[in-house]
Amino acid sequence: MDLTLKPFFLCFAALLLLLLSLLSSANPVNSDYNTLVYNQCANQTFTTPPTQQTLSSLFQELIAHSSQSKFFKHTQATGDDDETGISGLFQCIQDISNEECHSCVSTLPDLSNTLCRESVSARVQLHGCYMHYELDGFDSESSNHKLMHKTCGELSNGLAVGFEEMRGAAFAALESGIVVSGDGFYKTSYEAVQVMAQCVGGLGGCECGGCVSSAVQIAEAECGAALSGQIYLEECFLSYAYHPDEIPDHPHPETRRDRNGSNGKSVAIVVGGAAALCLGIYILHGARRETQRERQKEEQRQRLCIFSPHVATCLPPILVMEESHKQVEESHEQVEDIDSAF
Repeated sequence: MDLTLKPFFLCFAALLLLLLSLLSSANPVNSDYNTLVYNQCANQTFTTPPTQQTLSSLFQELIAHSSQSKFFKHTQATGDDDETGISGLFQCIQDISNEECHSCVSTLPDLSNTLCRESVSARVQLHGCYMHYELDGFDSESSNHKLMHKTCGELSNGLAVGFEEMRGAAFAALESGIVVSGDGFYKTSYEAVQVMAQCVGGLGGCECGGCVSSAVQIAEAECGAALSGQIYLEECFLSYAYHPDEIPDHPHPETRRDRNGSNGKSVAIVVGGAAALCLGIYILHGARRETQRERQKEEQRQRLCIFSPHVATCLPPILVMEESHKQVEESHEQVEDIDSAF
């Protein structure tokens, strides 16, 4: 490879590695998705060993579908009696990747076995997904709007001016947006408050909207002036967070705000700066190479140069030879003049 181009290719390789690292860090597999939020286990346990094997088969079925879907529901028959089985489902947050969903769901069976052992009904909620199973015929209290768990962050203590107004506007946009979206998931923001809600798969738009409205009321009542909160109901959940460093792009709620857009802009800025740096290095290197070539030419000319005693400047050898020949001829003419004088 030409030595002149070597720094350019090295810089290009470094730029490519930087780009790949930035792109990979823009959407990392978030280990926080696998963190336990809460679990609920029934007091009753399975009475027959085959039922535990059925539960294990159900878990494997759920895991197998988690790399292809964000929601899956299945009933696993127990033994030869097809009328009795264990019904279970999993659901991942809609805006995580399939890889993250699969990783999250894969941790649920071990957690369920550890936390709930052989309970006939269990629910395990992680940050990125949850799983629920129940033995057919088990009489459990169920309500779409039943509060399962809540988490409230630190209080604003008057430091976040206008926080509750911003949160109220964000909640209003969320309640209407979740119904219009029709897919049971909605994410939006108003100024510095970001909100997200998701309903269990298969829940209709109006039913989902009603569940989310209940979650909003609980969040306002239970979390009050807390700057963040998560509300988990039987068939939906809601989360909100206050980010004072967020600069609003618009004065109205923005639908499905793509936070990856800001990451993309950051990547573009960094990569563009790196590219400009590489170009500058290449130009400087080329200028240095050109200077070196000129210096080498000068040194070569100096080596080939012969100084004439009668000429102040350096002359090439051919000119010096011509000058010496001229001097010899002048000497001969002077001798001839002397001879003619005698």
